[in-house]
Amino acid sequence: MTRWAHWSLRRTLLVVLLPGLLAVMGLEIVVSWRNALAAANAAFDRSLLGAIKAMDANISTASGGLSVELPYRMLEFFELTASGQVFYRVASGDGLVEIGDALLPAPPRPLEDAVPQFHDADYFGIPVRVGTYARQLDRPLSQGSHSSRVIIQVAETLESRQDFTRRLVWETVARDALLLASALALVVLAVHAGLRPLQRLRTDMAQRRSDDLTPIHADQVPQEVQPLVDAINQHTQRYQQVLHDRRQFIDDASHQLRTPLTTLATQVGFALRETDPAHRELALQAIKTQVDDAIRQTNQMLALARADALEMQVEPLDLHALAERVTRRLWPLARQQGIDLGLEPLGTEPTQARGHGALLEEALANLLHNALVHTPPGGQVTVQAGVQSGQALLCVADNGPGMPAADRARVGERFLRVAGPAAAQATRGSGLGLAIAHAIAQRHGGRLRLEEARPGQAAPGLRVGVQWPV
Repeated sequence: MTRWAHWSLRRTLLVVLLPGLLAVMGLEIVVSWRNALAAANAAFDRSLLGAIKAMDANISTASGGLSVELPYRMLEFFELTASGQVFYRVASGDGLVEIGDALLPAPPRPLEDAVPQFHDADYFGIPVRVGTYARQLDRPLSQGSHSSRVIIQVAETLESRQDFTRRLVWETVARDALLLASALALVVLAVHAGLRPLQRLRTDMAQRRSDDLTPIHADQVPQEVQPLVDAINQHTQRYQQVLHDRRQFIDDASHQLRTPLTTLATQVGFALRETDPAHRELALQAIKTQVDDAIRQTNQMLALARADALEMQVEPLDLHALAERVTRRLWPLARQQGIDLGLEPLGTEPTQARGHGALLEEALANLLHNALVHTPPGGQVTVQAGVQSGQALLCVADNGPGMPAADRARVGERFLRVAGPAAAQATRGSGLGLAIAHAIAQRHGGRLRLEEARPGQAAPGLRVGVQWPV
């Protein structure tokens, strides 16, 4: 099978079809040859049986013995038709009375009355076809034998039969050979015509530019090939989307990093020119803040690229343990912001699931960081982990100002910054936290859920979670 996989489709079809067709046609020739022989023997045997019947009609037992009024004209005509010699024998059932050629070979099987039997034999070294027929007499013989049965044999030489059979067989073989040649030609033409659209498709694809990712038109390819073309188009579309996302990511990253780097250069220049130690200290603090923001933004962009490209290797996970690790890691930020940070399980089901641990920790860390940054001091943020209705959930709920519905509908967009009461704090964010969580949820075959944590209240808060099938 591996060796066949490297063959061309034309070669595979011809290698499979041509030997199969030759085998079928060869079998058909053998069958036709046997049928032709059977048909020729049946025709000549009927003629032989006619001679036997004619001779039987001329048998007389009126004298008590066995006599035959030989139909010489019939025998002469039969010899002319057979193009050879004709022999006959008429005998009583016990063989005591015989007329004609007494040494004609007996049939190989016992005779049944009124059932003719035909067989090939040698008569004094001459190949002959012998027909034998037996029947009961009206009354038993009284002279020479007391048998009540008569046996009639007629034999002919095989020259005419063989000539006729040879012509019939060769005509049959010639006809089948012509049919075979025609079938082979049709197979070759059909394979060539059937593969022509694929050759045209191959030529069109080979002549495309390297940056041409337009869909392939499947109008002029066979119906069986259309699913393949559709699959290629889908793959091309996905690849085109990957290239678009990559270009967009590079453009966004260059734009997002250009501003903090420019600001950082300005702040460094200001610090170098400042002679007042207090002002220089403030400038250095601003530089550190700017560097920290740039580092976090760069790490987030790298995390987003890793979420899009990292190979998915799922493993068994304890969701509660994963959420506890992330919560402990961000506990200092919660204390710095003056926020009450808690961890609680979801439901009563076991918290076991399957997923990519590193990616899910990254997603939950971004969601928790966003909540800690957007929630006012004195607020509450709760991390939740568990399994509900066959879905694994890693959620972060807060009692902050929440997110407008219009912005929730745009979840997953990169560099999305929320406007509203918390805009002053949000401007320090990169706008990549939700995009990272959204990409990781999609890699797990799930989605990112956003909903109000406390609907109807002045501060509805926000509940954001990564959800995927267990």
